[in-house]
Amino acid sequence: MSRVAGFENFLRAYLPAPPARVLDVGCGQGELTTALSVAGYDVVGIDPAAPEGALFRRLTLDDLDRDERFDAVVAAFSLHHMRDLDAALEKIASLLEPGGLLVVDEFAWDVLDERTLDWFWSQRRALAAAGGRAAPGSLDELRAGWDADHLGLHGLDALRSGLGVRFDEVAFEPVPHLYRYLGGPSSEVLEAALIEAGAIDALGFRYAGRPR
Repeated sequence: MSRVAGFENFLRAYLPAPPARVLDVGCGQGELTTALSVAGYDVVGIDPAAPEGALFRRLTLDDLDRDERFDAVVAAFSLHHMRDLDAALEKIASLLEPGGLLVVDEFAWDVLDERTLDWFWSQRRALAAAGGRAAPGSLDELRAGWDADHLGLHGLDALRSGLGVRFDEVAFEPVPHLYRYLGGPSSEVLEAALIEAGAIDALGFRYAGRPR
């Protein structure tokens, strides 16, 4: 699932208008950086494995010159990886112009409760039965694999706490996340409907905030 999918509407609602200068932290293969450039933003994407090209720099947030300034910083699925989350958020705040904005797309892997896990497991089993997918094993095995795959990543409390110390929240929006492991637009629609009905919890969230 593309890291851009579903996030662009949220970005359009909160980013300053082009040609604002934007930093894309942890840009990966550059999809979001490229989309922002096409939309008219003066954007820089940073990642140790960033693609070649004028929009990208192969470096970490730590390596970025503190004298640089941006109207907005975007962090899509990158904050949970940060070795020192507090230092990363402090650096981001220092890079923003007065009134600048941090926009985040993230997920809270550690809030996967039993009813949400059970739905995820049933969807995995249904896809396997339909063909072309490996069966997920038992519910306990799925839980153990999920926890092992995300061990050491920052969870919801760490992310919300770190953001709350340095930024004033402008927006917080719970969103589906598990569909990314299932595939297809119907999975996202179903997950969103169940979240809306209160049947399962949202693991994904989008956030916008300004430095204090």
